[in-house]
Amino acid sequence: MIEVSALTKSYGAIEALRGVSFNIAPQEIVGLVGPNGAGKTTILKILTGYLQPDEGVVLINGLNVLEHTREVQAQIGYLPETAPLYPELTVQSYLQFMADLRQIPEAEQPELLSAAIYATGLQDHLTRPIGQLSRGYRQRVGLAQAIMHRPQILILDEPTVGLDPTQIVEIRQLIRNLAEHTTILFSTHILSEVEMVCDRAIILMNGAVRADARLADLAATSNAVVIFSRPAPDALAALRAMPGVRNVEIFRSGDGFPGYRVLGQSETGLDLCPAIYDLVRSHQWPLRELRRDVRTLEMVFNELAAHAEVAA
Repeated sequence: MIEVSALTKSYGAIEALRGVSFNIAPQEIVGLVGPNGAGKTTILKILTGYLQPDEGVVLINGLNVLEHTREVQAQIGYLPETAPLYPELTVQSYLQFMADLRQIPEAEQPELLSAAIYATGLQDHLTRPIGQLSRGYRQRVGLAQAIMHRPQILILDEPTVGLDPTQIVEIRQLIRNLAEHTTILFSTHILSEVEMVCDRAIILMNGAVRADARLADLAATSNAVVIFSRPAPDALAALRAMPGVRNVEIFRSGDGFPGYRVLGQSETGLDLCPAIYDLVRSHQWPLRELRRDVRTLEMVFNELAAHAEVAA
């Protein structure tokens, strides 16, 4: 659905993008993650045809964005970080205005507008001026204009920035609902948003892709956590001597029990738990808990950021 190949873009001496490439399949929800200034908004503007790259190719549903800009834009719903709203217009007037701008035939407008309004929960606010709405409902209006023409692709730039916790939950659910029929790419620097909503994350740093994987794969690790109900003096040496173990770290669990974090040598996510369980049984250690250690997206992001600093 989206194919990006070797994108570069500079603003004077500043390299915003440095050979960015990725593909997105139909009906995926993909988070474009990175710190402020990483190049996320630049990528979105290029995808939507509002900015030209210095080099590289972007195909949307097989169409080159530079050669078929209007056709591509007709297939995309776009919500920039600052929604293009007119505060003096009512919700209904604004959406009608946007339908006309999109040249949606009059015969189709009632059905499409109604679907967008109910999808975004705006049916009770149609006569209110946009300027009187909360930030969350203004964001809903922006989403309604982005989906009213039933786009195949929805591109969102920081869709939850500035919202309160309740509004964030509502927008998350809305994005999930839309993904049943739409491919969604949204940028954010809030890692928890990606974990809550996305199937996959593309991590961007200093204008380059540092990671591109499904969240389950990013979280996969061969590390394991084992906790005993009382001390097992010979456990540390025995765990360290296991095949495939790189190191063992000692810690105390939240309720004060002795624990060990077993670090695996494999980067493929090989599960050490069965071998550890056999070792525990053979030594008759007082096992309280045994589980795989899962990395969060924040941990992955921080590891990549540390490597990027070392490389710089």
